[in-house]
Amino acid sequence: MVYLHVPFCRSFCTYCDFYSEIACRDRDAQLFDSFTDAVCEEISRRRDEIEATRDLNTLYIGGGTPSVLPPMRLQRILHQLSGGVPPEPPASLRSDATGKRQAFTEFTIEVNPEDIVEKGEAYVRKLLALGVDRVSMGVQSLDDGILRWMNRRHDAARAREAFGILRQAGVGNISLDLIFGLPQLSEALLAQTLEAFVAWRPEHISAYQLSVEAGSALGRMAREGRFTEAPQEQCAAQYGLICRMLQEAGYIHYEISNWAQPGREAIHNSAYWSRHPYVGLGPSAHSFDGTTRSWNPDVLPPASAATATFPVGKSASADRPAPGLCEGKVGKGFMAAGGSGDIPPFSIGRGPTQSDVSGGSWPLRGGEEVLSEEEAREETIMLGLRTARGIPEDLIPEGKAAEMLADGRLVRLPDGRLRIPEDHWFVSDDIIADLL
Repeated sequence: MVYLHVPFCRSFCTYCDFYSEIACRDRDAQLFDSFTDAVCEEISRRRDEIEATRDLNTLYIGGGTPSVLPPMRLQRILHQLSGGVPPEPPASLRSDATGKRQAFTEFTIEVNPEDIVEKGEAYVRKLLALGVDRVSMGVQSLDDGILRWMNRRHDAARAREAFGILRQAGVGNISLDLIFGLPQLSEALLAQTLEAFVAWRPEHISAYQLSVEAGSALGRMAREGRFTEAPQEQCAAQYGLICRMLQEAGYIHYEISNWAQPGREAIHNSAYWSRHPYVGLGPSAHSFDGTTRSWNPDVLPPASAATATFPVGKSASADRPAPGLCEGKVGKGFMAAGGSGDIPPFSIGRGPTQSDVSGGSWPLRGGEEVLSEEEAREETIMLGLRTARGIPEDLIPEGKAAEMLADGRLVRLPDGRLRIPEDHWFVSDDIIADLL
């Protein structure tokens, strides 16, 4: 189970403080080569860690904007990840259609609509030929005014066109991202976006509540008094509308921020909530081996260091503070809202910046957190209660479980597990905090 962070964007979204760097077209090749070299070297160095997570053989490429990275660089990384054996393309693209086993159980890549429109169907087919079988597209809204406010590079028309290109190219598993909780977002506008999504019939939809991250442009606007968050009552109403409309359309609400057609739940993302070990590659990526969490710093390798690797250190710089945990936002408790939501959780602390490491001093290890037995129990509760599957009842003190079952904050499933009912998911952070 591997996550790869591609830290390049053409522009920064208003709300985002995920680590990324602007990729200027006149220096793209140098940036991409340096990044690709460093990732390949990191894969070589961490081969044993990667193999230890192969029981769940998924790959998720997030960012940033992975669709900025040319397929040839991605092919090099995949070749290294597969131990020098080129990954099998999907059977539908093999001339003999032998049905050989694919390299990954699930292979997701994030894309932006404008990249799909600009690069076209040929680009998408290259991704499929590399083994990609799931595409997550950051649409966020279908209102052009809101998209401009977000500093997104697409409009509603391009989002529709991009979805059509993905389908025409043969992508059979598409996830769309949506952001709610904007003060200027009316329920009527939200309903229009949801109606379009439902008409397109993507296999998966993620919805994240807007949050103000200190390191984002929105954070600066809030500090300067130029932005005020939407009231929680407005956010709750929008979340309720999303739940109702997607349920009526036949989508299963399997995690606080995620809905899927039956049988199309995200395998990779779901594993985060069950605390499955994973390896994070690239700058700012996080890893978990079952007991210890570690993280890479948010820094690109020096362009002159062809074999530089990403040191393992804390992920957030002073200018881009990492998001906190369990902050009272739907879809936000363990990840920064507004991105894909699929970056592995737990960004903590401050680590080296470019100036700290550009002199060639690249530590091989550092910035890890070893969880105690009690911390692991609490984490299991926090993550598990984000899902419809819930948690085993024995994780909660008997008296507390009885109290919450009585007042409706928890319900017992047929198999005896406990979960937060959907109509309480918007306040799940409060419920979890009371449990802990």
